[in-house]
Amino acid sequence: MGNGNMLNIAGDIGGTKTHLALLDDMNPRVILKQKKYPSQNFASLEEIVLDFLKEENPISTACFGIAGPIENGKCRATNLPWFIDAEEMAKKLNISKVYLINDLEANAWGLGWLKEEELLILNEGRKDSIGNQALIAAGTGLGEAGMYWDGNKHHPFPCEGGHCDFGPSNEEQIELWRYLKGQYKHVSYERILSGPGLISLYKFLIHTGREKESESTKQAMLVDNPSKIITDKALSKQCKVCERALDLFVYIYGEEAGNLALKLLSLGGLFIGGGIAPKIVNVMKQGLFMKGFLSKGRLAHVLSQMPIKLILNENTALLGASRYATEKR
Repeated sequence: MGNGNMLNIAGDIGGTKTHLALLDDMNPRVILKQKKYPSQNFASLEEIVLDFLKEENPISTACFGIAGPIENGKCRATNLPWFIDAEEMAKKLNISKVYLINDLEANAWGLGWLKEEELLILNEGRKDSIGNQALIAAGTGLGEAGMYWDGNKHHPFPCEGGHCDFGPSNEEQIELWRYLKGQYKHVSYERILSGPGLISLYKFLIHTGREKESESTKQAMLVDNPSKIITDKALSKQCKVCERALDLFVYIYGEEAGNLALKLLSLGGLFIGGGIAPKIVNVMKQGLFMKGFLSKGRLAHVLSQMPIKLILNENTALLGASRYATEKR
């Protein structure tokens, strides 16, 4: 794809897929080429990048948003058997500079480059709201990040809040905690608010006798992704247990989003990213999410004033990685 300008790579690296894009130094918002790879099929990120870079010009910089904590340019991915070292990667791939940032931090950087139509408003909040912002994203795992407001602009920062203890808020959730505790040493919000978590909710409802599994759903799950089957059958109202599992998911999603919003005091707004929310927009709009979000007793009135927006652009993390590399150069 030879042109006279230097090319850069941006990457969104998750447990399910690795999404890479090629961008131009002169216009870092425009994606020239992109490709998605099944992460689990590769032994390393370098292997994927080498495949992606076939016949491309020399690369100036690369920035990868990775699901996992980053320390000194190194990351052990949370949901992948990969260890990534930015310096080693730059040497192997002959790239002058490689940046590693948390995937939610990449999403946060990308927010500034989104258009209004790429965001769906779930709660108007106060029009003049200014302050910190929060970002929560359920997908293969649960990611969270913040954007500190310094009085002039927002500064994205990562966190690993998705791995905090799940705090049940009613009798049913206490039973859910016990059910999950029988399977995991540590029950975090990620064990619920993720693709695998949605499957756990479905199994919990059946295991505890709250619902009966239909044979058609059971058979469908043998040939396709179970979390996709649950979502599809819930949205089309073909399966009561699937509907109930998705409703429970959305309510707890709202609760944890409210927890994050309080901890960061995100008066400037809360953003919902990740691969799940855009697929269940109709359920997210029906009120269960907001009910969970506002279930904070004396501070409910503070949360009600926060704008809440759902990110529709699946390339937000790629744009954020590109923006980060552009601003750091």
